[in-house]
Amino acid sequence: MTCWSDLAYDMLGHITSFLPLTDHHRFSAVCKNWRLVAKQKRHSPAHQLPWLVLGDEPGTGKRKFYNLSEDRHYAIDIPELYGRYICGSSHGWLVAIDIKITGILINPFTREFYELPLFPQYNIGMWEATPPSYENFPIVDYREGPGGRGSGTFEELQVKIVHKAILSHDPKERADFTLMILTGWKGVPAFWKPGDSSWTVISVRSPMFISDVIYFKGQFVFATMESEVLRLNFQPDHPKMYEIESLRISQTCLIAQCYLVDYSGRLLLVERWFFEHYFKVLRVNFEKPKVSKRNHIRKAALFLGTNDSLVIDRSKLVRGCKCKTNNIYFTDSTRSFGHEVLGCDDMGVFNMSDKTVGTFYSPEIRYTRLDTPIWFTPNPW
Repeated sequence: MTCWSDLAYDMLGHITSFLPLTDHHRFSAVCKNWRLVAKQKRHSPAHQLPWLVLGDEPGTGKRKFYNLSEDRHYAIDIPELYGRYICGSSHGWLVAIDIKITGILINPFTREFYELPLFPQYNIGMWEATPPSYENFPIVDYREGPGGRGSGTFEELQVKIVHKAILSHDPKERADFTLMILTGWKGVPAFWKPGDSSWTVISVRSPMFISDVIYFKGQFVFATMESEVLRLNFQPDHPKMYEIESLRISQTCLIAQCYLVDYSGRLLLVERWFFEHYFKVLRVNFEKPKVSKRNHIRKAALFLGTNDSLVIDRSKLVRGCKCKTNNIYFTDSTRSFGHEVLGCDDMGVFNMSDKTVGTFYSPEIRYTRLDTPIWFTPNPW
């Protein structure tokens, strides 16, 4: 009988394709031969639930993660993330800002990273359609530092300068990817591509704060806090020229947060209401134009927050998994408002069937404005 340590490499490689990331690492620790197979990386780990990126492990310089599948915490040595605020998660990459308001785009498991240009100044877009009552609103230019024009410390600007950041593609698969951020007082869109020395700011004539962005069918789509959806069309011959289409979804005055979701090729808008753990799901169709309400998402679970919105299909959930379909797993994305008005513990799971809210996380998870949890899909290859 063949010893388990001498199994054929092809067979061992096939076995690794069924293992989630954590078991893949355990597999590599069994013996020398198994470690060689794991390092070949011919097979990506099996599909898994997203993790939560948490704050720094006190006194160690490590970053904390929460594995929802195993209900376990990990402290991983990633010096590049220490002391940085995570403002975006997309394709297994993170956008992180340090105390000097400089940013990086990093894959925390491969340690590949890109240094980002200086962010557009914080007061960008402030004086477009500004109500008269805001005439004396302070102007903030973070480049002048604390004590400059306006108010705010570096610590405050660290969590305010970028509200969200997503990628058009995985940088390991396409070198011509685009990184889109929402920045400034109104969540103004700005994008960067490798090789650019600065951000390209997009002028959007909308009086409301832009709260979310998604890359959907080759286009960036944005949503405001009044459920207005904006579609950005780049001109192929002039990459810095674009046009914007607008579609008003509802007549509600103000919503806490709107999320955009790619649900099997259909664009969904998820509304979350102020002061209530209540979600409303709508399907958006620019071509009609048409909007229809969805009362369930029975074949999947949604993971929403500052991350690029994630959909986990029912077929990808393993038996015994604590994640349930027809549920929305959410983390705090209301930023300073959420912490100052709604409280810090703004995280849970919304059941679409009975409209109730529960918890999915360990009570050990506590966080501050600097380390608000964010969903993250490990992408080690």
